[in-house]
Amino acid sequence: MRIGIVNDLALAREVLRRVVASVPGCTIAWTAADGDEAVRMAVHDRPDVILMDLVMPLLNGVEATRQIMQHAPCPILIVTVSVTTNFPLVFQALGAGGVDAVDTPTLGPNGAVQNATKLIDRLQNLEAALAGQSGSVIAPALGTAAGPNDLPLLVVVGASTGGPEALIHLVSTFPTDFPAAVLISQHIGADFAMGLVQQLANWCRLPVRAAREGEPPVAGTVYVATSDDHLELSADRHLRYTPVPRNWPYRPSVDVLFTSAATNCSRPGVAVLLTGMGTDGASGLLRLRAAGWHTIAQNEATSVVYGMPKAAVEKRAAVEVLPLPHIGESVVAKINALKRQRPC
Repeated sequence: MRIGIVNDLALAREVLRRVVASVPGCTIAWTAADGDEAVRMAVHDRPDVILMDLVMPLLNGVEATRQIMQHAPCPILIVTVSVTTNFPLVFQALGAGGVDAVDTPTLGPNGAVQNATKLIDRLQNLEAALAGQSGSVIAPALGTAAGPNDLPLLVVVGASTGGPEALIHLVSTFPTDFPAAVLISQHIGADFAMGLVQQLANWCRLPVRAAREGEPPVAGTVYVATSDDHLELSADRHLRYTPVPRNWPYRPSVDVLFTSAATNCSRPGVAVLLTGMGTDGASGLLRLRAAGWHTIAQNEATSVVYGMPKAAVEKRAAVEVLPLPHIGESVVAKINALKRQRPC
């Protein structure tokens, strides 16, 4: 896996070079000292992955990420001195197409690299994803049939690259009297997931919270997966986290959430697959459509990366393929129609 390194500090570039060299199968494609140089290098020699700093002269990491995703798309991992301190910029970079964010490793007093574990884990996950070593999603166990009123109406949503901004657009359309529970699986590290919850809460008229193990979904609430394990709807109609499949590089998995809803929800709802790299969610969306759900995929023109939605469209898993600004209104209209058909 060839990796581009972008950082305006020579010491940071050297630390990142050492980390990359320590990961089997990873090599340095090139290094860049600012965002402008990174865009030029990516267009000239597109690597498999880019490690992107945020605060740089000339062109910061947010805009560099946006331009690279437009002209030479590839996985971009945001690596900044402090994800917490630079949270607003990190969130913008994830919306522009970054796949995740980690703190920059440092050098200890003895010259050894410190705090590199999270970065190494992310690189190994990306390598597995690019190599297609994703295994298969295990279908949830079937539970005892439940009555139609055991659950509120459900909206299940999956997103990856570019997802944070797309999710803001979507949840901002839900009215205060929205009669469905919303379950969201966004590919993102657990250490950054609570930041996503907070950002969505700033834009949504409904309460937005981290999905908690064992709780039942409640209408009018948005639940976000915040674990490196996969969020699912269990056979007893509660929210659960599962590590299975363990070798799945996309975490939390959209397919796990979608498949569990298709298996364990007693009545159809609405499912949305947003922008993202890879194919996660496409098979689950097809299962939901087969189970009678109204399924929506984001269109190519408004996707940061038209990977996951494209895979769903090719499988004929989507009832509708819509630009992002129209997805929310379609979800609200369909949920209201379902409520009229079978009041909660």
